[in-house]
Amino acid sequence: MNQLRVIPTWRHGQERLYVCLQDGRNIAWYDREAARVNLLSEDRRDDVLEALGPFLTGQVAVGPPPVPTPAELARLSLHPDDDLAPNRPGEALQVALDRDPGPPHRLRPDPRRRALSAEQTVGEMLDHLDGAGWHALHSVPLPGGDRIHHLVIGPGGLFAIHTLYAHKSRVTVADPVVALSRRDTSPVLRRVRADADRASYALTAEVHPVLALVGPANVTITTEPRDVRVLTDTGIATLARLGGVLKPADVESLHAAARDRQTWGRV
Repeated sequence: MNQLRVIPTWRHGQERLYVCLQDGRNIAWYDREAARVNLLSEDRRDDVLEALGPFLTGQVAVGPPPVPTPAELARLSLHPDDDLAPNRPGEALQVALDRDPGPPHRLRPDPRRRALSAEQTVGEMLDHLDGAGWHALHSVPLPGGDRIHHLVIGPGGLFAIHTLYAHKSRVTVADPVVALSRRDTSPVLRRVRADADRASYALTAEVHPVLALVGPANVTITTEPRDVRVLTDTGIATLARLGGVLKPADVESLHAAARDRQTWGRV
């Protein structure tokens, strides 16, 4: 009689089914997303497949665990405190608001909350690109208290994205100035380019600057920005159509470097 037990667990948001002996030792696991049964020993192959039978769907590969890639080894050796991958969109703003939420009654909305809303909107859309081979990092800290709102790495290259809350505003872009309904004018594109330059230096790879406008009524570009891609939040998904720049192994290697906090210490 097959005495193996199947125990479901969750790792990094993904379900795995571990096959265990009666004493609790693991001898195999089923990775649903990879459609693969990983065997730690070929001796119990038939018993493992019998135990997993009710859970297997479609074609699955069966064999020993794959050898970790250099990028995977780098991730496994990364200290949790130095791993930026778990950062939520707007992580720094959320921490700041938790520490100092401000007075309970304000005549005008807290601009930090508007900025947080913008970063969350863009961040959620970037996270949806994961299935297309992209990786997004949020609130990447830089020396001096600055940060890159979002860094996205995928087949189409690397992009440093700066978000700007523009709800129902008429936005005018005249490089390097961005004006929101004439009430708020600043040389935002200088900051966008600076973020991309610092990321390029840290990763020794070309990083393209992107300005993401969240919720604008309309956008008028009077002076075409040099080297800066201007998108609205609804246009973020167009990045997924870019390709032909980085191979999957390069994407993983750059992502492994970018998620390490130490990478950004001297930029």
